[in-house]
Amino acid sequence: MIDSHCHLDHEPLLDNLSDVIKRSKEVGISKLLTICTTVKSFDRIKNIIKLDPMIYGTFGIHPHETGESFLIDKNYIINQINQNKRIIGIGETGLDFFYNHSNKERQIDSFKAHIEASIELNMPIIIHSRNAEDETYEILKSYKSKKLKILMHCFTGSLNFANQLIELDAFFSASGIITFKNSLDLQETFKNIPLDKLLVETDSPFLAPIPMRGKKNEPSFIKYTLEKLSMLKEKTNQEMSDLTTKNFNKLFNL
Repeated sequence: MIDSHCHLDHEPLLDNLSDVIKRSKEVGISKLLTICTTVKSFDRIKNIIKLDPMIYGTFGIHPHETGESFLIDKNYIINQINQNKRIIGIGETGLDFFYNHSNKERQIDSFKAHIEASIELNMPIIIHSRNAEDETYEILKSYKSKKLKILMHCFTGSLNFANQLIELDAFFSASGIITFKNSLDLQETFKNIPLDKLLVETDSPFLAPIPMRGKKNEPSFIKYTLEKLSMLKEKTNQEMSDLTTKNFNKLFNL
């Protein structure tokens, strides 16, 4: 298993990293991808990826954080990533028009800067999209000829959105949300996503899956999400573990 999206630089994970890593290995996780959300987050991630060979990182600015005093550009992103071979992805970036913590135009400008860096580096882009399906799709479609490596993180979108993204050769990461009782539509959507486009994630310390709801999430809880995805796709847990691991390694060229 691979946790394709966790935030090891967030508490309470950061203060308990040795135990978190140990429990991850005990449940059979082979890799952890810890995701950047701010410049300060990246400073912490650069230290975290030194702790264990199973940990990789990304660089990116979360759409909530694009209201900061400066707006990063493509070259800034590229320069940060080129400094470390264990930084293997760009993001988390994208659009969030649910909370609107940041101005829409700044979110869009930041998203495009990340996309352009992804194209230049030929590196996967990890995308957060909430209440912004049309805008996200139109922006991604405008780069279709550039063969973007798209990973939709914690995908909760509609079946129509999923089908549009499949046309763009996107990958989709299932989070603990697919285990929730009120996620029937999302479960149906994942039934329709091709097996070779599926990954799993925790988004820890957020979104703990059933039966761990109410607790702070951590990478080892990914087994519950994998079990649910296996059931939806009518595969054994081992088959789904092997499939999602293969897909991750293919996408990230590992």
